[in-house]
Amino acid sequence: MKALLALILIYIGTFFLVIQGASQNSAQAAGQGSASAQDSAGSAHSNSNIDRVKEADIRSLMELVGARDMVQDGANNGIEQSREKLLTTVPNNDKGQAFVNAFSVSYQKKFDADQVSEQLVGIYDKHFTEDEIKGLLQFYGSPLGQKVATEMPKINREAQAAVRSVSGKAAREALAEVKQQNPEVGQSARLGMGQGRLQQRRGQKPQLQAAQQEQIPR
Repeated sequence: MKALLALILIYIGTFFLVIQGASQNSAQAAGQGSASAQDSAGSAHSNSNIDRVKEADIRSLMELVGARDMVQDGANNGIEQSREKLLTTVPNNDKGQAFVNAFSVSYQKKFDADQVSEQLVGIYDKHFTEDEIKGLLQFYGSPLGQKVATEMPKINREAQAAVRSVSGKAAREALAEVKQQNPEVGQSARLGMGQGRLQQRRGQKPQLQAAQQEQIPR
């Protein structure tokens, strides 16, 4: 049970890590491209030091828990956050929407879920012994384990939504409080570009997402 809880923590932690990394803007991503390549090479070298039997078990475990799907799910949530941020900064017209659509399609093509999965092999190896990996394999091979693997991405998404909701409420209340305390300084303070414009964009989101999905290779 202790090993199971530890895996769930890694699972959730990796999900939020992917979300955080995926939400960075394209300029930051470009600036970090060479560093990412070096990290990837280092990760591959690190995985070569893992016992081959243990590595095979880790990869089997990752398949059972749907680790790659979790990584892709995190990227999809991250790209949605990036879309919302970009939509508040580009012209509110067809060209602006086309720009954000092009960004989304390009992002999906450039994001390599397999590269993240390779790094996860080393993460699992770091946090679990070979016996614990075998125990987790046994658990996730059971009906209950398969349900945990199926439900965890849903739980992660709902947890992320809950965090956003509570965080947004706290931010709005905090801003209102400090603006009341410092009316001259905080008169023009805003948390974003305006909810009205963002809501207008969100009303167009289904069409934008449909266009995006048509262009993404399966």
